[in-house]
Formats: sequence, C-alpha cells, structure tokens
Amino acid sequence: MNPVIQRPLVLGSTSPYRCALLSRLNVPFTVSAPQVDETPRANERPQDLAQRLALAKAQDVATHHPNAVVIGSDQVADLNGTPLGKPGDHERATEQLRRMRGKTIVFHTAVAVVCLASGFAQGDLAEVRVRFRDLSDEEIDAYLLAETPYDCAGSAKSEGLGIALLSAIHSDDPTALIGLPLIRTCQLLRSAGVRLIA
Repeated sequence: MNPVIQRPLVLGSTSPYRCALLSRLNVPFTVSAPQVDETPRANERPQDLAQRLALAKAQDVATHHPNAVVIGSDQVADLNGTPLGKPGDHERATEQLRRMRGKTIVFHTAVAVVCLASGFAQGDLAEVRVRFRDLSDEEIDAYLLAETPYDCAGSAKSEGLGIALLSAIHSDDPTALIGLPLIRTCQLLRSAGVRLIA
C-alpha cells in the first residue's frame, strides 16, 4: 500500500465560521480568499448556485496553490426557489426575516475539494430544512440589533441567539447550517488523500 502524500491544506474562504469549523478537524491549514463573482445566473436554482460557487472558489484558490488540497464552500438560502444571500445591512435583513417567518427555508451548503497536482476535483451538497417561527416585527428587530447577522445567508446565526427564531432544524450533516458540512468535507478530504486521523 502506497503511503498517503500529505499535501498542504488550504481553505478557500475568509469566513470566520468556516475557519472555526475546519479547525475542529485538528489538521493544519491556511486560508486564502477566492476571487469569484457570486452573481446568480438567470433562472439558476439555489442549489446549483451553491455548488457552482463552491467549485469556482476552490478552483480559483487552487490556481495559486497547485500542490495543495483546496476546500471551497458556499451557502444559499432557498425560499420557495428564490435564493436569499447575505443581507449586508439591517434593512435587508429585516426584509428577509419578514419573508421567512412561519416558513420552512432550505439552506443549500455546497463543498468542493480540488487539487490540481493530483487532478482531484469533487464536490457535494448538504441540505438543511429550517422552520422559522411566526416572528413578530419586534422580535425581528430586537434579534438583529442583538446579533447583527448581516454576513449570514438568511439573516440568522443558528449557533447563537438565532436559534430562538426557529422551531425545527432537519439535517444529516449538522454543521452545514453554520457554513461547512464537515461530514461531507471529511469524506471528500479522505478521497483526496488527506489523513484526518493518524
């Protein structure tokens, strides 16, 4: 049996949430910011957008780190087929949460792993179904002022106070909602030759 070549690992994201999640694996990695246009294409489904961007991010960073194993990821919130991105400010976040109250939102979290040196390029998608409570305008405003989740797709942080906005979460990859599906990421990294447990 050939020994596993432990290539450098690079996270193609500057998201602090993804960085914290990947740190759980206890494998050394560096971070590199991808330069990718995240504009949805005409009639592009939210899950397709997430998968396309995850792969594009990994491929972009891999061009600068051709010998490394690169992880790219993207998340798109899906409201009845309409993609919801990061709100960016209080007004847009308020609008998002008003549209989402009392409804089930599907969060599509895609991950891709690319290594140019070995020719490896694979991806996967985790879906999380999130049921929001029928929130009052007062609850929405108070939550947004308390947690300012303006850099989160769907305007809520389930790992923080945002959990109080929800009535149910359904997923087979529990970290996907935070931004990186670690079960699927581990599967892809093993396939790429990364040793996770010595």
